[in-house]
Amino acid sequence: MKPIYLLLIFLVVFTAFSGCVSDRGGTGVYDNQTETLSYQGQPLTPIAQQRNNAIKGTQYIDRESYRLQVDGLVENPRNFTYEEITELPQTSKVVDLNCVEGWSFTAKWTGVKIAEIFEEVGAMENATTVIFYSADGYSTSLDKDYLLESDIILAYKLNDVTLPPERGFPLQLVAEDKYGYKWAKWIVKIELSDSPYRGYWEEFGYNNIADVGGPAFER
Repeated sequence: MKPIYLLLIFLVVFTAFSGCVSDRGGTGVYDNQTETLSYQGQPLTPIAQQRNNAIKGTQYIDRESYRLQVDGLVENPRNFTYEEITELPQTSKVVDLNCVEGWSFTAKWTGVKIAEIFEEVGAMENATTVIFYSADGYSTSLDKDYLLESDIILAYKLNDVTLPPERGFPLQLVAEDKYGYKWAKWIVKIELSDSPYRGYWEEFGYNNIADVGGPAFER
């Protein structure tokens, strides 16, 4: 087989399995809200130009029936409504999303600190791992200490508009300084555990630490 055909096959397979599949859309106006394209002098990437990571395409979740289940090593397991989440103290920050493919984008994310969720449910001290489950069957995990020390948020707004479905409505994890496959979208469940957990792409050999600039794959 000629080298050019081998290269084409490699590119197709890599795109399909890299965890960063393009799923673009949008016109700058979302849910009758116009997105912000700069914040404190910093340019933001328009939503329509942001590439997307999705294993089964865009998920469409009903706002009224949505519940965020939080359980595991917590004193008070809860099912939060969308309104209950958005009524918690709000935080905004500009964060880059970096994909293992080498591309990135910059956006303003607004949501609730995971620390606020932990306080609501009474996260137990012996919990070390936090597992995020998405509506499409995706999952990933992060250390609890990282989530707290880095003030990681669950975003429900992007560039000052409500998260569009293709960007993860109702909630996207803003895993600052971690590769894109840790940025779970369409989150429906959070579980606190005292054991390590390997998520969807981590089971394929992706690094479970996922620090930007570090190795994407485990050796």
